[in-house]
Amino acid sequence: MKTIMLVDDSATILLSISSILGKAGYVTEKAANAEEAMRKLQGNLKLDLLITDLNMPGMNGIDLIKEVRKLAAYKFVPILFLTTESQQSRKLEAKAAGASGWIVKPATADELLNTIKLVVR
Repeated sequence: MKTIMLVDDSATILLSISSILGKAGYVTEKAANAEEAMRKLQGNLKLDLLITDLNMPGMNGIDLIKEVRKLAAYKFVPILFLTTESQQSRKLEAKAAGASGWIVKPATADELLNTIKLVVR
């Protein structure tokens, strides 16, 4: 089974996406912010995909991606943004930081799962 980490400061989003992924057969690891995600990743969690929000208190999603990409174990793990932001400049900034793709909230379960299938091998 593939493991996906979800990072979002919204408990509702974490719960709903975790439920969608669980029904689709994925194992989910949740973090309420970037700092919590980094603590879990430094424990060498086996991960097939990271999905992060952009706007969170403390470290934002772009900074999280930059930090994750510094960790050898996660250098090539796909990372998707799940956010309300849709500006081209933010997408380019995320891509430059190492994001693999972008999903705009609110996304349907099908949109989410189809995008995941494109990046998870």
